[in-house]
Amino acid sequence: MIARLAGTLVELSPPSVLIDVAGVGYQVDIPMTVFDQLPRIGERVVLLTELIVREDAHTLYGFHTSAQRQLFRDLLKVSGVGPRLALGILSGVSANDFGLMIDSGDTEGLTRLPGIGKKTAERLVLEMKGRISATDTGGSMSGGASSDAASEARAALSALGYSQSEALKMVRAAGQSLSEDAPAQVLIKEALKQKMSR
Repeated sequence: MIARLAGTLVELSPPSVLIDVAGVGYQVDIPMTVFDQLPRIGERVVLLTELIVREDAHTLYGFHTSAQRQLFRDLLKVSGVGPRLALGILSGVSANDFGLMIDSGDTEGLTRLPGIGKKTAERLVLEMKGRISATDTGGSMSGGASSDAASEARAALSALGYSQSEALKMVRAAGQSLSEDAPAQVLIKEALKQKMSR
């Protein structure tokens, strides 16, 4: 198993890169979110990797963070999701935002990702809901607020036109600065205030 590569970036040909590690060239397929953070050709690069072995190919997939790699692994466990689709998902959204979409059941947001239709989005939410924990997505889903108030606040923000995943992010951020017994109205005001100040 090849779990990490550290070497010189030799070639860029999206979605692949070529990395020279002690004279051996490794071709690694990476999501566009990783591609955007690569150094220049000739510079040192370090990638966490996942090796997928098939009858006709051995393919390395590369990631900057363990959260990205873990999400890739989890996506491959969903029926109908192969490495190419998993790479496409990671190219369109961060691991944290994907976790928020799954937790909030945001199938509409998922269908905006490359290669995901309505049925695949519903399957992803159904099969991954229990797999992605709050720690995988960056902490508590409601910040410091109670779950009832947070749910009510998310519903209100969704009614105002925010996507479910955006509403979830806003409530979580607002909850960080409020007490656990903050009512939904206070959460909504704080969430909107923080949103406007950005």
